[in-house]
Amino acid sequence: MAVVYLDCAATTPLDPRVREVVLRYLDEDFGNAGSRTHDYGQRARRAVEQARQQVAAVVDASRGDVIFTSGATEANNLAILGVAGATVQGTGRGHVVTTAIEHHAVLEPVRELERRGFEVTVVQPEAGGWLDPQAMRAAIRPDTLLVSMMHVNNETGVIQPVAELASLVERDGLSCALHADAAQGFGKDLAPLRHQRIDFISISGHKIGAPKGVGALVARRRNRTDRPALAPLAFGGGQELGLRPGTLPVPLIAGLGLAAELAAAECDSRRARCRAFRDRMLAGLAPLAPVVNGDQARTVSNILNVTIPGIESDAAIEAWADLVAISNGAACTSQSYTCSHVLSAMGIGARRAEGALRFSWTHDSTLPDLAAMVDAIKPLRAQVA
Repeated sequence: MAVVYLDCAATTPLDPRVREVVLRYLDEDFGNAGSRTHDYGQRARRAVEQARQQVAAVVDASRGDVIFTSGATEANNLAILGVAGATVQGTGRGHVVTTAIEHHAVLEPVRELERRGFEVTVVQPEAGGWLDPQAMRAAIRPDTLLVSMMHVNNETGVIQPVAELASLVERDGLSCALHADAAQGFGKDLAPLRHQRIDFISISGHKIGAPKGVGALVARRRNRTDRPALAPLAFGGGQELGLRPGTLPVPLIAGLGLAAELAAAECDSRRARCRAFRDRMLAGLAPLAPVVNGDQARTVSNILNVTIPGIESDAAIEAWADLVAISNGAACTSQSYTCSHVLSAMGIGARRAEGALRFSWTHDSTLPDLAAMVDAIKPLRAQVA
């Protein structure tokens, strides 16, 4: 059997339907979307605007709210640093709230703001890996400029209460901007991101069957009129409202648009298939007595983070090298031996964190030979014993 790929939280295979669209705009309709004097450019422009509408529809935003980027990392930076850059000095807005379980694509720009003199409050998660929306609300102050909170954790798959927090902020009439890093949840958990009080949503194409190198920041206009001000991170060209200059990668954008539309249209069926896959994975691995890292009642259906008692993650990955391609969920890095900041924040001890394994799949993934996986671990367990 071929090695089964189960590292879809890192990147997903390209959807064949998306591939057809990408190739069309690479080979046939290859015009520059900024060229308005001929049909080649106009066709490219129409493709970009269609994709903008397709992305916006997933989160119930307006087409003009979508700013195309190279991915969620750039979108996160544009939201966090862009809001700070647009803040008028002397307004007294020098406070930012984030969480201890964010991706480094959020934590690093927040640290940059800290270096620039902003005060940062970092909220800790509950033991199950989820954030208490009341704790998030309590961290917001009159001088809070921005709250940045992920939608789905990339290591554990735990869904975070972004909509609940948005409702609290709306109820209390708070003016701070809300940002959701939705790299893992966009197109998979639809309702929360449609809350109109969420100002910024970062998405990544290659997490939903689109190509690498494209994503978007949805900068939602409150009441369909005004959006929080953003300052650009780069200059020249004037594309994307002047916030993201450079020639638009039409093939990638068109692919993202179709992938977003398909994800929303097929969300329920995909979720059901992923949930069935998860159940079979847990049943098949049961002889190894895996310990799930993260509240199972709060996780998305396509990510499973487990520790096999007594087995380090690197040893398990090596034992399964001919069977399955997975990740250790960033539990430990070989260079620094520093355990996952996510699992540490959840209160999980170093020994258990060092054994953390992340399985992640799509609705089209193939189930691996679970019996063979169990057999491959038996010699390791014997060594431990």
